[in-house]
Amino acid sequence: MTAVYLDIGTKRVFACSVEWPGWARGGRDEGAALEALEAYRSRYEPVAVAAKLEFSPGSIDVVERAQGNATTDFGAPGGIPDLDRGAVSAELAARDAALLSAIWEYFDRVVAGAPASLTKGPRGGGRDRDKIVGHVADAEFAYASAIGLKGKTGTREAILAVVGAPSPPHSETGFKWPTRYMVRRAAWHVLDHAWEIEDRTPR
Repeated sequence: MTAVYLDIGTKRVFACSVEWPGWARGGRDEGAALEALEAYRSRYEPVAVAAKLEFSPGSIDVVERAQGNATTDFGAPGGIPDLDRGAVSAELAARDAALLSAIWEYFDRVVAGAPASLTKGPRGGGRDRDKIVGHVADAEFAYASAIGLKGKTGTREAILAVVGAPSPPHSETGFKWPTRYMVRRAAWHVLDHAWEIEDRTPR
């Protein structure tokens, strides 16, 4: 079984794997989001392999429906599920950190193999490679601030030190976001742009 929660906005829905941070896709409604999530199953597998984890998810089972927000409707998973608000064990924290680290490494490999100029979208839009890299880096600093890492202290190493450690329930941390949600948000963002670069690299 693949446990999934739905982040439900007014215009858009994201289907997000509970066990596999970063495996999350959006759609106009629940059905479209779940269909998109399934379509990206094989694309996510290399991340799990890189993290040295067995990836053999079964059929999808929706375990929670979270209230989305303007971020959800804009096009990013923005609703925080209740399942992320509890205490995080040492084992789970280490697993999340390993997956986030593997996703960063995957992104870096994709960037290293991509040309500076990427193909444009159907309306001529889209950032080129280095603009995407800068955008991802800027977003990571913003996400890091949500778990207490301010300014340039929000390095990848510092992020992994926080999310890779066990933690009490979110209500006791003083953080804007639960650490598990921060991992999900960062993992989704990095992977989404890695896949964008792959899709827009000239063949």
